[in-house]
Amino acid sequence: MPYILHIETATKVCSVAVSENNKLLYCKESAVANSHSSLITLYSEEVFKNAGIGFNKLSAVCVSMGPGSYTGLRIGVSTAKGFCYALNIPLIAVNTLQSMASFFSAEHKNKKDTLLCPMIDARRMEVYTALFDNKAQFIKKTSAEIIDENSFSEILDTKKIIFFGDGAAKCKQLLSGHDNAIFNEDFTVSAKGMISIAWEKFKNKQFEDVAYFEPYYLKDFIATVPKKMI
Repeated sequence: MPYILHIETATKVCSVAVSENNKLLYCKESAVANSHSSLITLYSEEVFKNAGIGFNKLSAVCVSMGPGSYTGLRIGVSTAKGFCYALNIPLIAVNTLQSMASFFSAEHKNKKDTLLCPMIDARRMEVYTALFDNKAQFIKKTSAEIIDENSFSEILDTKKIIFFGDGAAKCKQLLSGHDNAIFNEDFTVSAKGMISIAWEKFKNKQFEDVAYFEPYYLKDFIATVPKKMI
């Protein structure tokens, strides 16, 4: 049976899961900010221990590829590559927003004409986002969007859109004037959302080049100087 390790570090959530085929065996996660580097290896060991299997049983490693936090993505991808090199197994990458949509879709029964709009906070009024149908298939590709009161207006005139993720809360005041705009404030990013997508990619052998794979940052990293140093 194929076992896949799933690593999600694109946001403030550090989430690690292991699956057998398309079935979750165990998941461990924390929403403590800036804890990825200290928790990811520990959580990886814990999920295998609780699933009752060893690292040598792994068939592949799946990582959340972004968009998201520059530092979080670097930590997740570096860890995933390390496992792949050590065990000589393939690397699978899943778009973070599609993973979010897949997890939301699995947790909620949405109507066919309802669209899903995961949002990841990208500072100020900008978010990383995309649009998906109720089965987590892309309707609009991933992009960095500055949200204002006219965002998504043409689509909201005819379809309901469910907004969720840590970027959605700051957009609620601007978009909630539309009757078709629905906000879910309970959603938390999880490696569980990667499982079904990763399983399909594993079956179709859609693997990444471990040596050359890089996270999908979407925007260039801009270093900032702490205010106390200015």
